Amino acid sequence: MAQPQSGPGTSRRSFLRNVGLTGGAGTMLATMGALGLAPTAEAAQREQPFRAPQPGDFTLTGRGAAKVVIVGGGIAGLASAYELGKAGYDCTVLEARGRTGGRNFTVRGGDATTDLHGTTQTARFSDGQYMNCGPARIPQWMITLDYCRELGVPIEVFTNVNADAYLFNESAGMKKPVRYRTAKADVYGYVSELLAKATDKGALDKELTATDRERLVEFLKDWGELGDKLTYEGGERRGYTTVPAAAGTPGVLLGDVPSASDVLASGVGRYFSFEFGFDQAMLMFQPVGGMDQIPRALTRAIGEHRIRTGAVVSKITDKGSGVSVTYTQGGRTKVIDADYCVGALPPNILARIPHNLGSGVQSALEAITPSSAAKIGLEYRSRWWELDHHIYGGITETDQDVTHIWHPSYGFHGARGVMIGYYNYGGDADSYAELTPKEREKRAVAAGVKIYGEKYRTELASSFSHHWRQTPHLEAAWHNTPGGPDDVRYKSLNEPTGRVYFAGDWLSYTDAWQHGAFTSARKAVTALHTRVLSA
Repeated sequence: MAQPQSGPGTSRRSFLRNVGLTGGAGTMLATMGALGLAPTAEAAQREQPFRAPQPGDFTLTGRGAAKVVIVGGGIAGLASAYELGKAGYDCTVLEARGRTGGRNFTVRGGDATTDLHGTTQTARFSDGQYMNCGPARIPQWMITLDYCRELGVPIEVFTNVNADAYLFNESAGMKKPVRYRTAKADVYGYVSELLAKATDKGALDKELTATDRERLVEFLKDWGELGDKLTYEGGERRGYTTVPAAAGTPGVLLGDVPSASDVLASGVGRYFSFEFGFDQAMLMFQPVGGMDQIPRALTRAIGEHRIRTGAVVSKITDKGSGVSVTYTQGGRTKVIDADYCVGALPPNILARIPHNLGSGVQSALEAITPSSAAKIGLEYRSRWWELDHHIYGGITETDQDVTHIWHPSYGFHGARGVMIGYYNYGGDADSYAELTPKEREKRAVAAGVKIYGEKYRTELASSFSHHWRQTPHLEAAWHNTPGGPDDVRYKSLNEPTGRVYFAGDWLSYTDAWQHGAFTSARKAVTALHTRVLSA
């Protein structure tokens, strides 16, 4: 059979239509993929630069956009609706809670929550103050920042590591906190000294050449601030008791350098690997005004009329030619029919929804288990950590059950501020979850007083605590996916089951990050769109 030709006077659209007429939809789709106009089947199965669906895809194929129901209005669900909407898909998002965003949840004054135990809290934060109960920071390599740019969400720096924040390991016998910079200087200094001396005494002769050893020692002298005798004696990296100032005030170095044994015994060295983590290294960012600016922007872009909040899904049925989803809203049971469905709820919630998708889907959902995490926001009448401790942003680390204490990375030099009094997980989070909100506040403040002193208690204005395992319709902070998302047991979730697709950070290698939700949504969108174009 003669193949259609594309001459000088033939448009690309006409050419593609001719390909479709002579070779069928499959041949045309492959041709579109070769021209970069549509994702190929191969591209849909491997990592490729994401190409958002476009209205022109349907103009070229002569097909129309499908109707899609998206179960879950978290980041994965919203991203799915947003990207499909670019091509004109008729999307409806069903969200059980009264707001979109899922675990992206920012609390401001007047916001109220009721947990699974029926306990209601209402935040009393003052104007301009907030706490991000879920995600709170964004590494610069994550596509979350691409969406901030695309959606017009302004960002600012989130201070993940601060040399002037504190470290405090009570169980190691520490009586008072030590500055991050001081602990780091001591650990790096003594490690450098020990390694330099071992090198100097020939301990590494079999491993290194003479030139290698010389270069290593020079590096260690700089890295650990060692003296000419390869000894660590402290220095300006540890800090000052009197900082350098005008003439006559050269500064007084921080004294009382502990021994190498004491530094190692304190356990502070275990915190420094944190800053090297690929997903934790500075610079990091946050949306101006709260992390929920992202789902708010997505909601506006999708269109609020396409999102039904307070819609609790009770059944998902694949009918072969379409999908039917049953839900309750406002006390009434409703059914929505669509061509396709994207399941973007947490797996522990999806596993409880009746469906006809088979045992493979059910066992895969049940294999992914929820994890605990919690935060408490403490609003203070003054920013005493800036005034008295000269700490601007960053995180204090401790072996107490509060785990992490965050100084706010916004509102510097303002009248008030909200500190995250604990960000903990696992058993520590669960133990706080058993307490009343007031008991949580008391316990968190008692831990903070040991580090910062009495102002941690006396300047407190209000608090708000949030525990994800107690949050209705979510019941998890993140998830444990044994074997990783590509494990064979999750095959039925990574591929469509009938006309149902799945998306969520729990189907990514960046679980607990919005990046994972966005990339998983893109994967589902690409697969669904490819299928519609080739149907």
